[in-house]
Amino acid sequence: MDATVRFYHGVLGARLVATIGTPTFRHYFFEIGPQNTVAFFEYRDVVVDGFAKPAGIPDPRAPQFDHLSLNLPDEDALHGLQRRLKAAGCEVTDVVDHDILRSIYFTDPSGIALEASWWSADATGRPTDYADERFFADPDPVAAVGELRATGEVASVPHTRLV
Repeated sequence: MDATVRFYHGVLGARLVATIGTPTFRHYFFEIGPQNTVAFFEYRDVVVDGFAKPAGIPDPRAPQFDHLSLNLPDEDALHGLQRRLKAAGCEVTDVVDHDILRSIYFTDPSGIALEASWWSADATGRPTDYADERFFADPDPVAAVGELRATGEVASVPHTRLV
């Protein structure tokens, strides 16, 4: 958790806003946007195997979740974060231009794949237009996207269980 605090607060600039601790675990929260946090657990006296997967590289141990993407306010912030990562000795990609956004990719000290992006054409904070091919460019989208396009709602939702 010490490395997590140093990386998320010290390198990424995500303010540490709360900590919970018990004799068996720590639970720390970092602000990543207004009223938005990301949280990490550390279990005491438990040895864990490391697992690291680069963003965008398939791995059978990670069936769907690939990486967490963090939004940046402008292109200068993107380049500034890239410089801070390099200065801290962190590996980071060149800027990747995805047409509607520009991104860099890197990992945290626990091997979690991360992306930081600046939306050059912002898809957030505006009404959704499913006909806008800049933002909805998948030529063969999943069924739920077709339902959203047709009715503005999904016809069904999955049931989940606590493990």
